[in-house]
Amino acid sequence: MSQPLDRESLQRVAPKLAELTQQVLFGDIWQRSTLTSRERSLITLATLAALGRDQQLPWHLHFATHNGIKRDEIVELFTHLAFYAGWPAAVSALTVLEQEAI
Repeated sequence: MSQPLDRESLQRVAPKLAELTQQVLFGDIWQRSTLTSRERSLITLATLAALGRDQQLPWHLHFATHNGIKRDEIVELFTHLAFYAGWPAAVSALTVLEQEAI
């Protein structure tokens, strides 16, 4: 699996997407007060895992821990997800979690 684009490489490859990511996604959506950053991280992890977006999981796993989510909560999230998004999605997400040593 190739490395996902980081902030600098995204800026180089797709400047407008980098700008929208910073200003709209993280500057607005993640800052809204209806959901906490912790809740948004749980939603994001579940969505990425369910859709098989494993390349984006490492960054969001680390961001989730920054937002107060513990490893055992992430394991529980992916275990729960197995029944709604499928076993392969859950096991793939748990594999990424294990590789990240969170």
